[in-house]
Amino acid sequence: MSNDLASIRILTVDDHPLIRVGIATLIGPEADMKLVGEASNGREAIVKFRECRPDVILMDLQMPEMNGIDAIIAIRDEFPEARIIVLTTYVGDAQVFRALKAGAQAYVMKNLVHKELLQAIRTVYAGRKTMSPEVAAQIAACAGDEALTSREIDVLRLIAAGCANKEIGARLSITEETVKSRVKSILDKLGANDRTHAVTTALKRGIIEL
Repeated sequence: MSNDLASIRILTVDDHPLIRVGIATLIGPEADMKLVGEASNGREAIVKFRECRPDVILMDLQMPEMNGIDAIIAIRDEFPEARIIVLTTYVGDAQVFRALKAGAQAYVMKNLVHKELLQAIRTVYAGRKTMSPEVAAQIAACAGDEALTSREIDVLRLIAAGCANKEIGARLSITEETVKSRVKSILDKLGANDRTHAVTTALKRGIIEL
């Protein structure tokens, strides 16, 4: 059997050309791998998946037009057997949970790609899950935290946008007292001292995005 027939077929999805080039350079010498396609956003990824039918997708999360998580959901809806590795610079635990819930089997930090990516590709191709120790530690650190409700996240997004309680209440059609109650709950759940601290914590953990 030729290497080509035995190769793990890989699709890279990232909006940064240099990242795609770096991954291509890394995969190139590997006898058991072949790069079969590239995409620069989630919409392209769906089209390319249909064309190439790769064995493993390397998916960035933060991309224009359609983000990685929405692309994972769309691809897995159409192709439930799709094997997906998330590549990101972001270690936020909420992002990890969303990606894994959407169907990703692995999560590798971009700064660790040279050390961990090839093994992650082989592991996921074999049908197993894998995760950077750095990411696993982040999840473990937050595992006991109570999750924010969707309404609390709505309030937090408006706090991040600079809205005062009165304006938040008006936008969400709730009373100012309800807003205050939700803000208190947000601070408690995030272990934050004040609204600014809550926003920075939520951004760091990937609970909200600016």
